[in-house]
Amino acid sequence: MAYVTKPNSRIKKPPEYAVNTIIGPDSFVQGDIEASGFTRVDGSVKGNLHAQSMVVVGAGARMRSSITGTSVIIGGVVDGHILASERLVVLPTALIMGDIITRCIEVGEGCLIHGRIRVCQTEESWERAKSEYRDKRQTQRY
Repeated sequence: MAYVTKPNSRIKKPPEYAVNTIIGPDSFVQGDIEASGFTRVDGSVKGNLHAQSMVVVGAGARMRSSITGTSVIIGGVVDGHILASERLVVLPTALIMGDIITRCIEVGEGCLIHGRIRVCQTEESWERAKSEYRDKRQTQRY
């Protein structure tokens, strides 16, 4: 798909789902990850993942990480908290050991979640939950 425009026309942005970061099935990453776009994890990660877009954790992925993203899809194992600003989809193959904060959640039958789930329906409750989550993470680091 080309992103060429005619004179006096609006510039078309590339789709938000363009993959920026891929961690393959045989990869191991240790350390925090800051990603500006769509992130897919199929390998192992030990360190927090902060993406400014969508995050997909494949069925074979193993993460000891807290995850932050807009839309998050979990199919593998996550040992850490999840903060999804738009929505979270938990697939039947998922195992999550940590707290979840999101605006919308879809949970597949057969998945396992060990933690608290907080679904915020108003902007005010979202901002409060996000602030409490970040304050809690700051105090846990020291």
